Amino acid sequence: MTPPTDYIDLSHTISHGLITYKGLPAPIICDFLSREQSRQHYAPGTEFQIGKIEMVANTGTYVDSPFHRYEEGKDLSELELRSLANLDGEVVRAKGQGVRARGEEPRVKGEAERAIDARFFEGIDVRGKAVLVDTGWSQHWRTDQYFEGHPFLTKDAAQFLADQGAMLVGIDSYNIDDTADLTRPAHSILLGAGIPIVEHMCNLDQLPNDGFKFFAVPVKVKGMGTFPVRAFGIA
Repeated sequence: MTPPTDYIDLSHTISHGLITYKGLPAPIICDFLSREQSRQHYAPGTEFQIGKIEMVANTGTYVDSPFHRYEEGKDLSELELRSLANLDGEVVRAKGQGVRARGEEPRVKGEAERAIDARFFEGIDVRGKAVLVDTGWSQHWRTDQYFEGHPFLTKDAAQFLADQGAMLVGIDSYNIDDTADLTRPAHSILLGAGIPIVEHMCNLDQLPNDGFKFFAVPVKVKGMGTFPVRAFGIA
């Protein structure tokens, strides 16, 4: 008997007034044509709503394409579907203050405890896969804590994933980089290698470690490097 298919939603809901990234404006969501207004255009009992949204691209759960970082990089319209959809997925567990992957002991307290380095990925076959980093940080979504002291990938972790041929990298944290590091090494290395990044994910704890399919497809927009996605896994 074929086991039941489970769809796991890995995206935050975008709503009016949502702050995703400190300093960026919240989306404005409203009616362009309300149901009440539409009644004058249609037969009695027939009505429609046409919505309007004004927002920056980095809102909610979104994908970064190489164009986000590099002027000559691929934009949203140029990303290949095979880099975004029906990917074999691998979840790397990196939850807890200073707790390494695979159940190892805590490391030294301080900045290093937020850093997810290459050792978390050792022994994992990431080639051609969507590698999703479960930090547990999404539990702070829509709180002030979400914006401060978030976990991030180190430069050597990003280089390892690029060298080992990861197809996509996602994280449930505020940023895949340490925002105090203005060189943004994880973005620079991964996007430089043509690897899309999905940030602000959630529910990664509901996925198995492997053996699932991952999808995170944005709209096909020319000249944009970032856009929200409805990311999900099928296990």
